[in-house]
Amino acid sequence: MSSCGSAGAQKLEAAYPLYSENRAGSATGSLFAKNLCVTENFNYGTDQVNARLAEAAGAFNLDRREVLYSQNLFRKMYPASMTKILTAYIIIRDCGMDERVTVSASAANQASDSSTCGISEGDVMTVSDLLYGLMLVSGNDAADALAEYHSGSVEAFADVMNETALRCGATGSHFTNANGLPDENHYTTVYDLYLIFQEAVKQQTFVDLIQTPSVEVSYTNRSGRAVTKTWNNTNRYISGANPAPDGITVVGGKTGTTNAAGYCLALYSTNAKGEKIISIVCKAGGRVDLYGMMDQILFKFAN
Repeated sequence: MSSCGSAGAQKLEAAYPLYSENRAGSATGSLFAKNLCVTENFNYGTDQVNARLAEAAGAFNLDRREVLYSQNLFRKMYPASMTKILTAYIIIRDCGMDERVTVSASAANQASDSSTCGISEGDVMTVSDLLYGLMLVSGNDAADALAEYHSGSVEAFADVMNETALRCGATGSHFTNANGLPDENHYTTVYDLYLIFQEAVKQQTFVDLIQTPSVEVSYTNRSGRAVTKTWNNTNRYISGANPAPDGITVVGGKTGTTNAAGYCLALYSTNAKGEKIISIVCKAGGRVDLYGMMDQILFKFAN
């Protein structure tokens, strides 16, 4: 385990003392939830949008602590690369951005159809650059490299992910990897994603990361030669391919797509009043459906 991982274990207890204490009694639980959007297990607003475009979705006003839209918030879903929100959150929390990581063979050796940022065994990169590869182009290779650096192995990092998710209140989730590749034991819910995401956006480094349209990174390969790459954000609101609905300013987010998960997007925005909004769509049938559903939710409920 790297030094950033061991230090993170100590930070974890300090960051979420209320949730740890809550296991012994309900009084602390009310304190834990006081700044959260809380709702019962019902659907709200689905008659005002084309809810058939996606299997589950939600919208949450962080400033008013209100659930704005609710569609199967607690249904077990595959998160695909939205998993990387949790990965990035842990890495930013525990590691220095200038720390240097040597990419392993296992991290670089991804399946031919896997989403990667194109790094290779022996590349030496900063944590910061790997985070760009993780969140902008959704590199599964970057995810594994960061997980191994933090905890020594992807499996050990998954243990940290599960502990961190629980401390965020995400009791309906279980993670087995850092990148979101399909696994029947790797799942979450829209509500749990909101809980994790709202913790992540408290980190300014995370916000700076997800709102970046494009970045040029430079690092050295195993031979010591300089390598330069340009990575573009897959979020179509950030790239400009999809304009945001009137009144909404998109800050950033994370896409995710696998056959099992469908098309997914977790988004952080502000409305015309400057209120912070998290909106999540899971298992849309395609990219058009995904952004169409997100547009409808933001336009009708977030303003």
